[in-house]
Amino acid sequence: MIDSGATAFILICTALVMLMTPGVGLFYGGLVRRKNLISMIALAFIAFALVSIQWVLCGYSLAFGTDIHGLIGSLEYAFLQGVGMGGDGIPDLLFAAFQMVFAGLALAIVTSGVAERIKISSFVVFGLLWTTLVYDPLAHWAWGGGWAAQLGALDFAGGTVVHISSGFSALALALVIGKRLGFGGHGMEPNNIPLALLGGALLWFGWFGFNAGSALAADGLAANAFIVTNIAAAAGALAWLCAAWVRGRPGSLGMISGAIAGLVAITPAAGFVSPMAAIPIGAVAGLVCYGALLFRVQRGLDESLDAWAIHGMGGIFGALATGMFAVAAIGGVDGLFYGNPGQLLLQVVDAVVVVAYSFGVTFAIAKAVDAVMGLRVTEEEEYVGLDIAQHGESVRV
Repeated sequence: MIDSGATAFILICTALVMLMTPGVGLFYGGLVRRKNLISMIALAFIAFALVSIQWVLCGYSLAFGTDIHGLIGSLEYAFLQGVGMGGDGIPDLLFAAFQMVFAGLALAIVTSGVAERIKISSFVVFGLLWTTLVYDPLAHWAWGGGWAAQLGALDFAGGTVVHISSGFSALALALVIGKRLGFGGHGMEPNNIPLALLGGALLWFGWFGFNAGSALAADGLAANAFIVTNIAAAAGALAWLCAAWVRGRPGSLGMISGAIAGLVAITPAAGFVSPMAAIPIGAVAGLVCYGALLFRVQRGLDESLDAWAIHGMGGIFGALATGMFAVAAIGGVDGLFYGNPGQLLLQVVDAVVVVAYSFGVTFAIAKAVDAVMGLRVTEEEEYVGLDIAQHGESVRV
């Protein structure tokens, strides 16, 4: 039976989440040098277009088809066979579309690891392989009846599926492709901070659809997910701002990065924790991710735009925080602080497996693509900038 109110709500949420992908492009585009601004925005659009086609051909079925040994879905829904306008609450087609925009966003986040140095052709091949071999299985594990769901691990809106996977995949990809020319020796300051802030604002805005929409109904659970999303973002922004202030000046990029850290951490917990729990979750996430960024810089790792520090580490903390702060009155499951320490253990197991799988498989995919066709542009193209070298376009002032 189709619920028209729920359907309208999820249609809106799907559009909101779609907007997050160009939001990532704008955020990343503002953080790179001007000669690569167009390239980063274009990679986000390419990611969304690629995944949109892959999802309807096989991705949706691999994620939500009949479970095969807890690992992957069958191909019963390939080419959207049997996915129609009917459904339980919302049309099956709408559910497929809602999940599609999540997958597109995840691949866009991964571009952090290859900013300013990847060939478009190689990214296309990598993106198709990554979505099929990494994202789709993870989505099945958590939401399609796979082993994580059977175990009882909680992931309301994608803490493991989207954020841990994309963050650690970006790290693996960065290690394979290597550092940017001049990294550590030449200045690589952001070219357009207002553009990055605009991208961050679009992410914050779209995240309401990301989390509240995961209730799949216009109800109290969606309202809870909505408010905890905003609270965690605000707490993360203020925590990172204060931490950066102690070390120097309270930069605007740190503030918006802290907000995104809070948003990442609350994502798996949004349907399981109370509004007051969102304050410590967001605040601690801001500090954890800020610390991870400092560690990355100290180690000289060129995971260029910090998807690992914010999405990867923030996703891990969010998964663990879900196991600590979950309360049965909201999501039907209690966590550590409400007398169920076993839930935290389940979250640890889930997070560890997702980290190992996403990093390991991504590393293997990147190595294979690099061996066959090369991941990286030439030194001359990198020096000139990918806007001109790859797109034949440039930003004119």
